[in-house]
Amino acid sequence: MPEVTFTQPSGERITVSADVGRSLMKVAVENLVPGIVGECGGDLSCATCHVFVDVPWVAKLPPMTAEEEQMLDVTAEEPTAASRLCCQITLTEDLDGLSLHVPETQR
Repeated sequence: MPEVTFTQPSGERITVSADVGRSLMKVAVENLVPGIVGECGGDLSCATCHVFVDVPWVAKLPPMTAEEEQMLDVTAEEPTAASRLCCQITLTEDLDGLSLHVPETQR
């Protein structure tokens, strides 16, 4: 089972493992990762699962859709080149070890 680490703004690291094929938002919510709200349940309509991907991992993720890019415009924290909505990232074996940073706030 691949492992993913969510780093909190405080620096606390929370590593979880999950089945391949799960969205990272659902993995975070099911594991009570603070700061990942997932208010819309993954329908790409709330931007409350904003994360910053560790730079070495950015290129390993699937490309962002235009809809995800538009939703990042309404995040509580200013998006960066490493921003993604974790509801749009599906866990694969290739993402074992993925490192994500949770923003200070979500909307």
